[in-house]
Amino acid sequence: MRVCVCLPTYDERENLEPMLRALAAVLEADDRVLVIDDGSPDGTGELADRLAVELPFVDVLHRAQKEGLGPAYLAGFRHALAAGAELVVQIDCDFSHNPTDVPRLIDAAGDADVVLGSRYVRGGGVRDWGLLRRAVSRAASLYTQLLLMPVRDATGGFKCLRREVLQRIELETITSRGYMFQIETTYRARRAGFRIAEIPITFTERRAGGSKMSRGIVVEAIWRVPALRLAAIRGEL
Repeated sequence: MRVCVCLPTYDERENLEPMLRALAAVLEADDRVLVIDDGSPDGTGELADRLAVELPFVDVLHRAQKEGLGPAYLAGFRHALAAGAELVVQIDCDFSHNPTDVPRLIDAAGDADVVLGSRYVRGGGVRDWGLLRRAVSRAASLYTQLLLMPVRDATGGFKCLRREVLQRIELETITSRGYMFQIETTYRARRAGFRIAEIPITFTERRAGGSKMSRGIVVEAIWRVPALRLAAIRGEL
């Protein structure tokens, strides 16, 4: 398998089928999409099963309950590695990431080990956000740059990683659950000497469904960023 696109879902019934069909238009014949559903009460998992029968490139991984973005992605990564994927792509199901940008991330992986779709490099941006959300997002990125690494958009969830990265960064030791998971995986990859690249994307507010952002996700990032830095200083990473 060349590429496995990991697509975590929780109550994304309205977005799932349009996203899968959009991905079908940009992926190659031997690429796969793995839907990772955390027991969505709105029937997203059941819809994924039906679509997997119709769409031969789709696999479904059911998880019993919602445990956060990090554990869902870790389960997806293990599945992708076991299936032999050379590249693993992360993308949100809500169309905040444009599926037509997936080939750009894959192409950029020819010269990098981790490719980040970045809102904060030249040519990138966001749409349909208010001033407060823009300020919080930029502050989180600057906070991460100051304490951890010179990456402009470490909190973004649109990424492409080589299998060697996932094999090296000790997935079993990652405990981040929210968007801190994105920061931690990139930081571990950089600490391991892998090449990080950022390419510009435009992030758009979700078209349907509700946001998964919560106060707990923000608090986790606030305390875990310095904790991650301290772990690195102690040689624990």
